Amino acid sequence: MKSFMTRSILGIFFGSFLGIVTILAVVYIGRNETLDAAILAKNMLGTVFCGWFFSVTPLLFENEKLTLIVQTTLHFLSVTVLYFIVAFVIGWIPFTVKGFLGMLGIFIAFYAIIWFAFYMYFKKQAEKLNEELRGL
Repeated sequence: MKSFMTRSILGIFFGSFLGIVTILAVVYIGRNETLDAAILAKNMLGTVFCGWFFSVTPLLFENEKLTLIVQTTLHFLSVTVLYFIVAFVIGWIPFTVKGFLGMLGIFIAFYAIIWFAFYMYFKKQAEKLNEELRGL
């Protein structure tokens, strides 16, 4: 429970940070002097919620009763469903088949790259720990 709360707080803060960075980019790069408060609030809530669930769902990988493929499948399904619900409701993705399929392809590509990077990192860490144990 402590890990869930810690990750929740960190995720909410990270989502808020991304929201602020996005606002600053829109204001300074897009040269918008005013922002619609309703759109701003909706987008901020979306980024905060995404920050939260992207930081909490990796707890699935800490459940040692599940195999890696089950952990990955559950994680992928949960973040995909949550992200696409938020993205469609807020309007980040057009609610069309083309918009959905295009973003799903991008989402899967990024998910695969990030998953592979974490897999390789933890594999190296395990090799390093095993090498240290052999040295004892």
